[in-house]
Amino acid sequence: MTGQIALGSMLMLGSIAIAGLWMWLLEWAYARYEGWLLRAPHRPKLILIVGASSLAVLAMVTMSVWLWAVAFHLLGIFAGFEEAMYFTLVSFTTLGYGDVLMPREWRILGGLAAANGLLSFGLMTALMVESLRHVRVRQIAFTKERR
Repeated sequence: MTGQIALGSMLMLGSIAIAGLWMWLLEWAYARYEGWLLRAPHRPKLILIVGASSLAVLAMVTMSVWLWAVAFHLLGIFAGFEEAMYFTLVSFTTLGYGDVLMPREWRILGGLAAANGLLSFGLMTALMVESLRHVRVRQIAFTKERR
């Protein structure tokens, strides 16, 4: 049990590091192109921000799912990699179909994968909202300064 909690914690930290990297990359890109983002027209750029944030979030979650699936596969928990990937996706999204189950001796690790999925979806929601909010607030301030 302690080993599963330790391993799950390490995988969660890896997943958080992946999310942090993507957040940093988005922040860098927004800062680099801030001047362009602040100039009118604003609406097409807001659509671009939503699209870029969505792609970054998709990459973040995909990389985290791969991290867990590779760990499950290397531990030999499932018969093949496809089954490990499927279980991880179902756990991350908390769908819980129940057609693929963790062996009894590994079920704590499965629960930690689901907790990581909840954390990832919370982070991705925050990232998308914050990205849009940050750019929009700066656009409004820039427009007011120019008047």
